Amino acid sequence: MDSKTLILENKIVELEKELVLKEQDLLRYKTELTKANHVLEKLIHQVTQELRVAAQIQKVLVPTTYPNIQGVEFSTKFIPGTQRGGDYFDIFEHDDKLKFGILVSCSSGYTMSALFLSVLLKMAGQMEARRGAEPHLVITKMVQELMPHMQHGKDRASLFYGVIDRRTFEMQYCQVGNNLILAVDGETGKMTALRSEAPPIVKGYSHQLTCQTVVLNPCDRLIIASEGVVRTTNLNGESFGLDRLSQAVLGAPQSGVHEMRNEILYQLEKFAESTEFSEDLTIVVTEVKERILKLARN
Repeated sequence: MDSKTLILENKIVELEKELVLKEQDLLRYKTELTKANHVLEKLIHQVTQELRVAAQIQKVLVPTTYPNIQGVEFSTKFIPGTQRGGDYFDIFEHDDKLKFGILVSCSSGYTMSALFLSVLLKMAGQMEARRGAEPHLVITKMVQELMPHMQHGKDRASLFYGVIDRRTFEMQYCQVGNNLILAVDGETGKMTALRSEAPPIVKGYSHQLTCQTVVLNPCDRLIIASEGVVRTTNLNGESFGLDRLSQAVLGAPQSGVHEMRNEILYQLEKFAESTEFSEDLTIVVTEVKERILKLARN
């Protein structure tokens, strides 16, 4: 056997050994990848189940019936998000039956923490409101209750709470964060945005809150939309935004609150090209129909 043949055979042996080692490495990598895939699948399944449970609980928490309040009409819609949740709303009478409250909250966090924030908001809001506390004091109390349970950089909450007195049809309200509240004058059609006075509630929140007042007249409307409405995106990554929401409100039929709510939803679905949304959506439309109590007093 000449030297060239020997060198070639040795080279072949070395390559075969390397091939065996590579095959062993490949097998080990495949085994590790299979294990990692099983862990990932388990995690995805667990998170999916948690989100489904959260959505189901949230559906139960969101009210389906409201008190019969003479002179005022409501139309509401809640759509749970496929990826992120945390909305809650309620309409309820006070101990003083001539007053009622509207509460809309939007919280964000990881899986169940968002729902947990909504539950706390629901409990604190109704208990304090029925004692007759002013809206800014109610929200201040909520902040105190939420703070121990919130995590830095993960949890936040936007909140609108308004109290309407049917003696005068004045609404006292406090708006914190990024929910949108639009007031439409029933006579002129002019629309005004009730601006937020403070940023969203986060860990360590220390803002001093105050109340604002707006007088409602017959045929006036209030449109309250959670953050998810304006943050809805289309296939190009554009947000629905305040301008499109305003156009939907102004372009809606004036025949009733349900028609306005449906127009907003129609424009949202048309913009997103979908009937499913990644974030929770909450829309509350309120209209003053007549001043029954004032007429009766006169």
